Amino acid sequence: MDKRAFLKNISFLGLGAPMAFAGLNKALAQAKNKSPKELAGNENFWSAIRSDYKLKPDYINLENGYYCFLPQETMNHFINHVKEVNYQGSWYMRTVQWENKKKVGAKLAEMAGCSADELVITRNTTESLDLVIAGIDWKAGDEAIMAAQDYGAMLNQFKLVNKRHGMVNKILSLPNHPKSDDEIVDLYASAITDKTKLLMVCHMVNITGQILPVRKICDMAHSKGVQVMVDGAHAFAHIDFSMDDLNCDYYGTSLHKWLSVPLGAGFLYVKNGKASNLWPLFAEDDLDPNDIFRLNHTGTHPVHTDLAIMNAIDYHNKIGMKRKEARLRFLQRYWTSKLRNQPNVIVNTPEDETRHCGIGNVGIKGIEPSDFAKILLEKYKIWTVAINRPGVRGLRITPNVYTTTEELDAFVAAVKELSA
Repeated sequence: MDKRAFLKNISFLGLGAPMAFAGLNKALAQAKNKSPKELAGNENFWSAIRSDYKLKPDYINLENGYYCFLPQETMNHFINHVKEVNYQGSWYMRTVQWENKKKVGAKLAEMAGCSADELVITRNTTESLDLVIAGIDWKAGDEAIMAAQDYGAMLNQFKLVNKRHGMVNKILSLPNHPKSDDEIVDLYASAITDKTKLLMVCHMVNITGQILPVRKICDMAHSKGVQVMVDGAHAFAHIDFSMDDLNCDYYGTSLHKWLSVPLGAGFLYVKNGKASNLWPLFAEDDLDPNDIFRLNHTGTHPVHTDLAIMNAIDYHNKIGMKRKEARLRFLQRYWTSKLRNQPNVIVNTPEDETRHCGIGNVGIKGIEPSDFAKILLEKYKIWTVAINRPGVRGLRITPNVYTTTEELDAFVAAVKELSA
């Protein structure tokens, strides 16, 4: 097969083929003329989508925030990509690999609301943001601002550049229940000095689910000449936004979480004109300093995972971002509303609907988070993750589109029993 024929028949890679999600199609047929808010609590609609997933029966899975497995149709496409790339071998890698990756990157950029030359596919959020942290030309005494509740991998990278370059890390602590956006913005503003070079902020705090006022933080920081890097690991494909809404300089996310892409995919966004500020991790051939692809050289990589991104986007788009966000927010409020006033129960996620979506965090007075998680799994067959971080002690609860209210009722009943 020559290159032209290969591209003409690209549908075998799933880049042009129509999706055939039986459960989702059935659900959509029932959803005509119904708003996302109306559908958010419609169990019949979401149970049809649930049928697209192969679920492990051993426990109720409330830990999708680390990695949410694929619906079966996406899984089938991914397996076909693995087989086909293996069949084509080095021919594929030396001919159409990069053309196909650019097609996928362009579709991802369209979803993110940015231009294709502002986004590169990476392996995860850690790689994306560490490229920025390590790539800045730090000088001794330069300052970076971050929060104690930020993700550990990025905090560790800042520690590393501190040891290497003598830059200074200023760590603040986020309130779990802020009274206003201004409280958050002022907190970051108070840490900025004339030596501040970079501010890192979470779009959605991974341990509590709190959504931060990113645009207001970015506008404030830019007015003081400070660049902003956003950790979007849990926001992308979870809440409806575009890069233009944020006005940030750098944004990194993982696609194996809320977009349900196979493990090993994420992206880095760099605002036009900002790529020249960064040193690449691995050297690339001479490119324009503002070409974001000079930051993206990693050598041979699993291209079949890149191809599956397109299939995951197809599934996501068919559900609809607004429907998905409404459902995830409904699920979180469903269980937190039943536990917020329960004696001995501490909900670490803001109650204000504008400050959360699908992620919640709950603890019980007198029970260590690790013990809490262990009891839930061993006694109640509910899978969660323990969080023991500054200001946040509890379990992170991350349902996804296939989760039912019946499963959340079982979780609520278990928490009430343990807290009593």
